[in-house]
Amino acid sequence: MRNAFARVMTELARERNDVCLLSGDIGNRMFDGFKEVAPKQFLNCGIAEANMMSMAAGMALSGLKPVVYTITPFTTTRCLEQIRTGVAYHEAPVVIVGTGSGLSYAELGATHHSLEDIAILRSIPNMQICAPADTIELEAQLREAIAGNKPTYIRIGKKGEPDLLTKHKSLGIGKANLLEKGDKILLIGIGPILSEAIKANNILKEDGKIVGVASMGSVKPLDQEFLQQCIDNGYNCWVSLEEHHKIGGLGTALLEWLSEQNINNVRLHRIGIEDHFVHRIGDQNYVRESEGLNARAIVNKVKSL
Repeated sequence: MRNAFARVMTELARERNDVCLLSGDIGNRMFDGFKEVAPKQFLNCGIAEANMMSMAAGMALSGLKPVVYTITPFTTTRCLEQIRTGVAYHEAPVVIVGTGSGLSYAELGATHHSLEDIAILRSIPNMQICAPADTIELEAQLREAIAGNKPTYIRIGKKGEPDLLTKHKSLGIGKANLLEKGDKILLIGIGPILSEAIKANNILKEDGKIVGVASMGSVKPLDQEFLQQCIDNGYNCWVSLEEHHKIGGLGTALLEWLSEQNINNVRLHRIGIEDHFVHRIGDQNYVRESEGLNARAIVNKVKSL
């Protein structure tokens, strides 16, 4: 996904001269194309993320379209005050991109995990929160964020994530898509972890169990029309899936929506990281398995329902 991000940013730099890319001393070779197209619109801000965020806020309030990019924990929790007060309070149209979200950097330990970012930023007014499942959803959301005037956070993976939405046209911020049709049970996910949901669905099909799979795309705003359509179509058992703590993420947002809409005929079960730091060290697949976030764990959860 990060390579797709670099490609789209280069295309945007060709299309408009107000797009600026601020990097926290990461991905410099990846942005060679961008620097060739618009050398004056690229700033390597070094390992000074709070400073970078304040720079981006000032640039946005001066009429530019800054995009801030670095590893997820360092572009979110490290500079939370600057996001809250410099960006969101002033409604500065800064696009904050966190790469290697969730457990992408699993082998580097808890300092590089981003399992709280959605919960924290979702509580800040004026912020849009996006978690694209693939490069197709990423491009649509990034272009919409640049064209708009709202502070936007986009969390992405860093591996070669498969494209899941090649046949879908309802793309963008606040747009959800049904990837697989099913009966009664609906897996609702965000981000690259949805590839595990697709694998789980294929396993379940072999056992004669057909479940729906949906990509929410955004946590704030939620696609409320889509959620209501799912209820109208008979999906009364939802399973939220996120590479994030259960507290404050997609599952929490869905619970809030169901409560506020007084919907009591839908059962929601959440799959995510429990309320602990992840101490096991290994690659992303290993930690997903140990935390119950892989396809087999999803299959077991569905069968238990």
